[in-house]
Amino acid sequence: MTHIRNFSIIAHIDHGKSTLSDRLIQATHVVSEREFKDQILDTMDIERERGITIKSQTICLPYTARDGRRYHLNLIDTPGHVDFTYEVSRALASCEGALLLIDASQGVEAQTLANLYLALEHDLEIIPVINKIDLPSADIEWTKKQIEEDLGLDPETAILASAKDGTGIEEVLEAIVTRLPAPSTDVDRPLRALIFDSHYDAYRGTIVHLRVFDGRLKRGDEIRFMSNNAVYRVEEVGIFRLERVAQKELSAGQVGYLIAGIKTVSDTRCGDTITLNDNPCEAPMPGFKEAKAVVFSSIYPVASDAYEDLAVALEKLKLNDAALIYEKDSSVALGFGFRCGFLGLLHLEVVQERLEREYDLSLILTAPSVQYELEMNDGTVVTIDNPALYPDPTLIKSAREPFIRASIIVPDRYMGAVMQLCLDRRGISKNYQYLTSNRLEMIFDMPLAEVVYDFYDRLKSVTQGYGSFDYEIIDFRETDLVKLDILINGERVDALSQLVHRDRAVQRARHACEKLRDEIPRQMFKIAIQGAIGGKIIARKTVSPFRKDVTAKCYGGDITRKRKLLEKQKKGKKRMKMVGKVMIPQSAFLAVLKTDSE
Repeated sequence: MTHIRNFSIIAHIDHGKSTLSDRLIQATHVVSEREFKDQILDTMDIERERGITIKSQTICLPYTARDGRRYHLNLIDTPGHVDFTYEVSRALASCEGALLLIDASQGVEAQTLANLYLALEHDLEIIPVINKIDLPSADIEWTKKQIEEDLGLDPETAILASAKDGTGIEEVLEAIVTRLPAPSTDVDRPLRALIFDSHYDAYRGTIVHLRVFDGRLKRGDEIRFMSNNAVYRVEEVGIFRLERVAQKELSAGQVGYLIAGIKTVSDTRCGDTITLNDNPCEAPMPGFKEAKAVVFSSIYPVASDAYEDLAVALEKLKLNDAALIYEKDSSVALGFGFRCGFLGLLHLEVVQERLEREYDLSLILTAPSVQYELEMNDGTVVTIDNPALYPDPTLIKSAREPFIRASIIVPDRYMGAVMQLCLDRRGISKNYQYLTSNRLEMIFDMPLAEVVYDFYDRLKSVTQGYGSFDYEIIDFRETDLVKLDILINGERVDALSQLVHRDRAVQRARHACEKLRDEIPRQMFKIAIQGAIGGKIIARKTVSPFRKDVTAKCYGGDITRKRKLLEKQKKGKKRMKMVGKVMIPQSAFLAVLKTDSE
């Protein structure tokens, strides 16, 4: 037990977590040089393409310390993006310590602070590591000053490292074995293990990732999930060394996996406690806080007969992504689908891409919206996130929308641009303070609906990539909410409806009409695309029809002859419009979601 260390690597986006993991893996010779590749723990294609970590990954590293002792280091590499904070909190529940990475040129940023607080909530021992000291713009003394002032940690204990060229990796490994505590658990007590992740394998069923806190777990044991009392017999236990490596048993303090032929996917829940069926532990582990979805969108299969496949795919994906929530939904235009909840727009994009790649589905998504509280005239309060369920406006007394407290850390030269951006998004400036001589933290209260749309992209643009952003939901506040409908040839398309603030409605309606005009193919008749609130039209664009030059054969002669032919054509077009149906291509639904900057 004294030779096991469980630790996590936490930091802001792009501060070098995955690169540091690579160097630790190389230093402990888990992988031969021939098999090694950069970002080796980022196994999904999306992660490699986007250069971000989405899933926490676990690996067990064997390490021989300077004093000759052999240690087992369980490393959990975590994501840095604000949308995947729940992955970080789950990883930290399995650890006793954490390496907090700080970029020597960027310094302490918003997610650095957020992740530090997460680690402190779990009472973890923290080792600050100043990374990227090889950069020409690295300022080590300034970074140390920030560690002391912003994080309240001792800057003298910080390790100087460069994960890119391997500087300081030996010091990091030594600090892990000397400064982090060993797990304080008991092998002789009844088995108590926490599920912190799982994934689905087509050949072996559900593979559960767990941390053993008390007791032992071995092949042939009969285990019970405490949340639903499902009982299974263990077929295999083991540890992660990139591949799964089977072991005779897992004892207290270890992180590993178990396979027990679990076919019912819903039996496995993140945060559940596993114990032995014949000798159960007294009480389950506290588990995790439920991740609260903030962005909602409906997902529909392009082909209506793929609905069953989508249902199975969502159930399997939920295993690996505990923050995804979904329920059945239907639409006149798109048929049957699911209403899903996400933690942010990046989370929505990642889920969409994973469904399309891993489960080979073609999908249509509706415009993302947030949850609103509506107080009706009879005093009841209803919560809605779907424009299709928006009640008759005459029955609504008032509407409330979720507000967030946003913390934005930027160099002070961008203060004006950020202030303007937030005020345009109906933000209320609460406070700002200088963290160092040229970096300041700005605090705003903002409506969540304005943030999920395109705020993060715009912030990165106006601060040239230097702005960092973190937020928490604080409360619901009064708002002037309207339902914006999109009409095509006078017919409502329910999948394009949006709930928006009245001041924003005209702008959104024009934007949607313009995008649709570019996407909908021309017909033989005129197509009117309109944005409407109730019966009032607030925006319009027209797709002009194809026309045949019917006057070509009239050379010279009487003007009334030409006019007669044109009138005849006009009548034909009118009749055609009455029977003509407009097919909306899939790209049109996606185009409405895209912002102009994209």
